[in-house]
Amino acid sequence: MLKEYRTVSEIAGPLMVVENVKGVKFDELVQVRMDSGEVRQGQVLEVSDDYAVVQVFEGTSNLSAEESKARFLGTGLTLGVSPDMMGRVFDGLGKPKDDGPQIIPEKRIDVNGEAINPMARDFPDEFIQTGISTIDHLNTLVRGQKLPIFSASGLPHKEIAAQIARQATVPSQEGNFAIVFAAIGIPFEEAEFFVEEFRKTGALDRSVLFMNLANDPAIERIATPKMALTAAEYLAFEKGMHVLVIMTDMTNYCEALREISAARREVPGRRGYPGYLYTNLATLYERAGRLMDKEGSVTQIPILTMPDGDKTHPIPDLTGYITEGQIILSRDLYKRNINPPVDILPSLSRLKDKGTGEGKTRRDHAATMNQIYAAYSDGKAAKELSIVLGESALSDIDKKFARFADLFEKEYVNQGFDTNRTIEETLDIGWKLLATLPKQELSRIKEEFIEAYLPTGEDVNPSWQ
Repeated sequence: MLKEYRTVSEIAGPLMVVENVKGVKFDELVQVRMDSGEVRQGQVLEVSDDYAVVQVFEGTSNLSAEESKARFLGTGLTLGVSPDMMGRVFDGLGKPKDDGPQIIPEKRIDVNGEAINPMARDFPDEFIQTGISTIDHLNTLVRGQKLPIFSASGLPHKEIAAQIARQATVPSQEGNFAIVFAAIGIPFEEAEFFVEEFRKTGALDRSVLFMNLANDPAIERIATPKMALTAAEYLAFEKGMHVLVIMTDMTNYCEALREISAARREVPGRRGYPGYLYTNLATLYERAGRLMDKEGSVTQIPILTMPDGDKTHPIPDLTGYITEGQIILSRDLYKRNINPPVDILPSLSRLKDKGTGEGKTRRDHAATMNQIYAAYSDGKAAKELSIVLGESALSDIDKKFARFADLFEKEYVNQGFDTNRTIEETLDIGWKLLATLPKQELSRIKEEFIEAYLPTGEDVNPSWQ
């Protein structure tokens, strides 16, 4: 029998304290009722011998301790899942917000998930094509990986997120691929942008959207990525689908954690964030992966905006420790209208070698990737030297590498937000760029690949020389 308590002693921020409780459990759902009949949902955040701290999802504005009653429901936060979720838009707590019918759930799943036995994990090694050259070729995403995008205020991370959602596919499993998109604390205009982009391009038909807006209660933001990952795990491990989870903006999620921590009067860690920020982020990121006895997989692309563009800030710093690399956006490239502005030199996919090669992409993938990295790095160094000493100080080969760097940014990186390149098209563009360098400089590529793929004669663009 459910008990209702009228012993609310304190309300602070999104939290309320209920005293003299018995049998209450951590993460248990709570109904908060007012004398006016208004009902709000909450969850137990902390429990002691005789009191419980409840976080109220809708916020505590206009709530009175004297008039509030708390009913503990005996269950945790769950999500009703069904294949009918595909093509639907939900709020941050999993309630439909697209004017469609209620979902009749096949089952209800605890949003906190279950820890995956490391021995049951299968190694990520299958290529996912995003259609973006700088990712597919140079920072390859593989099925089961978690590869974040580090952005900053004013950079076009929402356009990149929408582009990946439209274009991403597992080439060998195109009909069995799904997107789960979680918008966390974003403005209304940005939410409308995503929904419209998904509908306009038909990507909505293979997607599940969870939208938590900036004017929604901050406490809801903590639940939104858990909802999205629960839906992804259901589609992947019970329906055998390959699911790509895109979560933006994880910085807003961490800010909500900091707000709740401050309301609980916890001792702050770095820059005011709770000391358990690393652990909390790991509980989300480590839900990506493949299982040996399951066909499906969960791949993650979390997107975060680095405060002040600082890579050493706790959010990007801890995210980099947990995930397998990072894609970093460049403000300099964006100012020069090079889009998507991916800065390849500090970017990294630690699993890129596992998803490339013959049978996955193409046999020349790794070699051209390494050569382009080296050539672009040499070109950037030559350009920096010319700024200090003047172009006349450069040797002929330095000038060729500087020219390569300019062409690389213009022809390879600058593909725009609407161009969807196959990995073969990307590799061919890479070879055309490498053809602008003397053949003896291609020291990272086997001779057999040079003979098979390097353009010669009419295939070389004369304007690039």
